[in-house]
Amino acid sequence: MKLDFLVAGVYFTGWKLVRSLPEKFAYSAFEKMGVITLRRNGARMQRLRSNLQRVCPDKDSAAMDLLMTEAVSSYMRYWCDTFRSPDWSKERIFATVTVTREELLTGPMKDGRGVVVTLPHAGNWDHAGAYFCAMGFPLVTVAERLKPEALFNKFLEYRQNMGMEVLSTDSKAMGTLMQRARDGALIALVADRDLSRSGVDVNFFGHPARMPAGAALLAVRTGIPLITAFVTYTKSGIHIEFNSVSIGTEGAETERVSKVVQNCADYFAQGIASAPQDWHMLQRIWIDGDFQERTT
Repeated sequence: MKLDFLVAGVYFTGWKLVRSLPEKFAYSAFEKMGVITLRRNGARMQRLRSNLQRVCPDKDSAAMDLLMTEAVSSYMRYWCDTFRSPDWSKERIFATVTVTREELLTGPMKDGRGVVVTLPHAGNWDHAGAYFCAMGFPLVTVAERLKPEALFNKFLEYRQNMGMEVLSTDSKAMGTLMQRARDGALIALVADRDLSRSGVDVNFFGHPARMPAGAALLAVRTGIPLITAFVTYTKSGIHIEFNSVSIGTEGAETERVSKVVQNCADYFAQGIASAPQDWHMLQRIWIDGDFQERTT
């Protein structure tokens, strides 16, 4: 308990400090922290390298070192954004986002239909969410509970202040999401990793992985449009690329969901291959080798 309190206190102090620093100095400081983190080569850096080696198997050692430098820089930029973005104006948010096939989302939403967006841990997905919240669309998402509890509540407040409704990952979440879908909400789910038994097996860059079924289930059961989003960093902000995913009408629900999740995984892979440095996956994702299944 004391350790949790200390961790939360350090985190909150850092949040306030980074928001108060001059912008260039803050981003420069995070860049330097990334260099130090990469040099230490801890377990998370080793996992990131391992993941990127599967994404880019043809890169030699020197090219992989360069990619790792770019990837850690992108990751640290995400965290500096997270600390500082509560002070961003709507004008700044709109001015720093570009979108490909935006009509896949805005069209149904303006017609009063719900849309479910599924995306990987890439770029700054909170920036993307803030952009659509600023348009006035009711956005709902799900967040896994963090420890300490105070830290989870801080992130909850952070996203709520953007205009998001944030549900915790519990047994009631799917029922609430179903209702929100029928009510015409925009539902955004980060969905490139689920190592539990409920995860759906997919082929991802030629190797077995598991991804969550939630977005596919929502689309199959409610009929609302399902699109994937891939978020990459640009010099001044982010770019979002949308793709439409067919949910089909034939076959049992389980089969349809599996096909949809695989289609989403294929779009994720397409985006990641185009900008691997912006895929912030510092955890295990593939389930071959020495993988041990989670019980929950």
